[in-house]
Amino acid sequence: MRRVRKILLLISVIWTPFILRLRSRIAYFEHRRRAQGERGKKVRTNSLPEAMYFFCLLVAISLHTSALAQQSSVLRTQHLEPLVEAVDAAGMTVHDMDRSLDFYTKVLSFELVSDVEVWGSQYEQLQGVFGLRMRVVRLRLEDEFLELSEYLAPKGRPIPVDSRSNDRWFQHVAIVVSDMDRAYAWLRKHKVQHASSGPQRLPDWNPNAGGIKAFYFKDLDGHSLEVLWFPPGKGDPKWQITTNKLFLGIDHTAIVVNDTEKSLKFYRDLLGFKIAGASENYGTEQEHLNNVAGARLRITGLRASAGPGIEFLEYLTPRDGRPIPRDSKANDLWHWQTRLTVSEPTRALKRLRSSPRMLVSSDTVTLTGATLGFTEGFLTRDPDGHIVQITAR
Repeated sequence: MRRVRKILLLISVIWTPFILRLRSRIAYFEHRRRAQGERGKKVRTNSLPEAMYFFCLLVAISLHTSALAQQSSVLRTQHLEPLVEAVDAAGMTVHDMDRSLDFYTKVLSFELVSDVEVWGSQYEQLQGVFGLRMRVVRLRLEDEFLELSEYLAPKGRPIPVDSRSNDRWFQHVAIVVSDMDRAYAWLRKHKVQHASSGPQRLPDWNPNAGGIKAFYFKDLDGHSLEVLWFPPGKGDPKWQITTNKLFLGIDHTAIVVNDTEKSLKFYRDLLGFKIAGASENYGTEQEHLNNVAGARLRITGLRASAGPGIEFLEYLTPRDGRPIPRDSKANDLWHWQTRLTVSEPTRALKRLRSSPRMLVSSDTVTLTGATLGFTEGFLTRDPDGHIVQITAR
């Protein structure tokens, strides 16, 4: 878009002196025509030059107006106050809550914080699912939170069995571990489904990611998860604290995006996230981590003032990842939602209404009581259809 603005301004600047010269020539020929008429010569009237002048003038004005309007819009966006104060939790829809609870608490060491059942028009409006009755469980791993939702009614669709890591409904949480070898052995003991061929150590030639170890696997519903180990000097310093615990917390939630720049306009320019890091990852390690042949990724990490980060995964190659189905609902098992806290949800909704097709909730929903941990909020989509839940602080 910046390149388009420059081109428009350049064209309009080039056209302006041309229009002035054209006007000067038109005036000259008009003067000669009138002089010849006064001497009694037969003069042929031609309005084409005058029409050309006004056409050129109109084009130049349009170019100036379009370019300046785009530039003004970008400047206004860049100076908006940040909305998001924290990433509160990542959440997903599960098929059987008891089975999922058993997996997350016994295998991954999450602790139960709350377990509630909700229904009614308020929750229908919030989630965009009519006639819902859902059980919502909040889990904690050290300082970070995960939220599981089971739709008792109506049941949604399962995750497609042919899902790949470059499909844009892909999302995961990255769980930091103190020892990758021990973590992988523990997961193998509990027979988790592999998504990677095995743990991968990212190569040292990549300055931002070199030395990091990672492994993708799946939970009982097919949701992608990652265990992550940071070498000294990388990641949040809290991951370097010596401890006997194996699972240390959630570093980020990652989403596949089609266009990093478009996603930045939403998360950075509208919501107020800050870029925390970026890299371009490729090679056999990355291919086997994502289990996608020829994978070359542009990775961009974002942070709010508190909570886990949000990480963009843009597949530069291959570009055959499928979009999120347009008829996706919150009760479908591929549904994830990232909860963000703001001071004023209504102000956030007003800012996001510029793209009404992105809204899931019809308006800001006020809930009776704080059963879900907040009393006011709404759901919206990002440019790729990932769900973001905006809630009051």
